[in-house]
Amino acid sequence: MPPFSEPGFQERTRMAAKAKQAALKKLKAKKPLSPEVLAERKAAEQAREEKQAKASEEKRAAFEQAKAERKAAKEQAKPKLALGLTETEKKAARDERYAARKKRKR
Repeated sequence: MPPFSEPGFQERTRMAAKAKQAALKKLKAKKPLSPEVLAERKAAEQAREEKQAKASEEKRAAFEQAKAERKAAKEQAKPKLALGLTETEKKAARDERYAARKKRKR
């Protein structure tokens, strides 16, 4: 049994060129796609892109709506800056802020 020897540089380049030629031969032997298949793939891709665009737009609209709702809730939760607030009104405003803060944490 002959001893194992590491392949040299020229042998490695020769093997790589041989593998490259085999891959090219395999690629050239492949049938080209028919125009019907290409048209079908293009239509499927366009449908997928439209679906993604629609989903993205819906997501953006939902985000904007949630943002507006948060802003409205924040404006409503702001304490009223009237000087003549009674103790019960101050307590009610404080309780509203507390409830809003607890709701945000959840």
